Amino acid sequence: MEQHSEAEKNLIYGKLSIISMKGCEEITGKIDWYLKQFRKEYEDVDTYVTHIKCPRFGTGEGKCVISETVRGHDVYIICDMFNYGVTYKMYECENHMSPDDHYQDLKRIIAAVSGKARRVTVIMPMLYEGRQHRRTARESLDCAIALQELVNMGVSNIITFDAHDARVQNAIPVSGFDDVQTTYQMIKALTRAVPDIKFDKESTIVISPDEGGMHRCMYYSSVLGLDLGMYYKRRNYSVVIDGKNPIEEHVYLGRDVTGKDVMIVDDMISSGESVLDIASKLKKQGAKRIFVFTAFGLFVNGLSQFDNAYEKGEIDKVFTTNLVYRTPELLQRKWYCEVDMTKYISLLIDTLNHDDTISHLLVPVTRIKKLMEKIGQSQEE
Repeated sequence: MEQHSEAEKNLIYGKLSIISMKGCEEITGKIDWYLKQFRKEYEDVDTYVTHIKCPRFGTGEGKCVISETVRGHDVYIICDMFNYGVTYKMYECENHMSPDDHYQDLKRIIAAVSGKARRVTVIMPMLYEGRQHRRTARESLDCAIALQELVNMGVSNIITFDAHDARVQNAIPVSGFDDVQTTYQMIKALTRAVPDIKFDKESTIVISPDEGGMHRCMYYSSVLGLDLGMYYKRRNYSVVIDGKNPIEEHVYLGRDVTGKDVMIVDDMISSGESVLDIASKLKKQGAKRIFVFTAFGLFVNGLSQFDNAYEKGEIDKVFTTNLVYRTPELLQRKWYCEVDMTKYISLLIDTLNHDDTISHLLVPVTRIKKLMEKIGQSQEE
């Protein structure tokens, strides 16, 4: 696919450097490979990856050392704030890195760049503290503070995916913030994993697991021409358990799901209790097959609940991206389908490095329509 004209090929913003934070080596390696394929006709490089080290002292304190110069470079830092598979030793204890640990390392990398790069872009697929995006009591606004801190350290642009609430960008209104959707890649993965899926109102319906995710589901519903339903959470606001009001019941609003395939769309799976409760209710209502789509599969309570739901026939497939850490056990599950986002990220980086617009990449309607035509399920205008 031709990305740039001959003139544009020479108009790069700065020499391209990709920095991988701990735990992102695999996805960064794939991004590096794609970039070399995109640019091999006019740029011969061994790698675009700039190597760094973030060692820890015995006390747990850390630092960052950049192995190569980045002076005048266009730097892209790939990070996964939720990769608990990375560990370090502190007083002879093996500690798993928390989001706070990763965030501190991110700031160390930016500090080590020391303002010498021409531009620094942070690609943070799941936004650090993204769920702490608004104040409902006397509490901190962690996401806003983090965004402002990164901008004050010299970050020009922050790229995230399926933000829990993209309005957090209001904390940095004159700085770059791109919330990228995974819609096209999810639909493409579904058509490959389930070739007999039919995108019509009689066969398939899109369901939002809560009112907060309706905007996300409305997009799926609109581009695929499907009906839309929603569950809302009835909570007990007189009780606080683990920092939140417990859910007493999920109540459904929408059309009959009997005999239909169901697409449950959300931004993340944390414990998975809500989505599994909804899947169970939908099965009792007569749903045919249930497919779960979420950008980030965290599975903080393990996989056993999903195993049980799969064995009982309450879920058929769970689609999540490779933007966050996935355990080897997850990758082996029959019900799990991974959605690879590396080529998409590579296209974003390549386009931005040429200082070109990414609008066509952020709005996937055209690509979704072409996919529907390719599989013979194009929608009527």
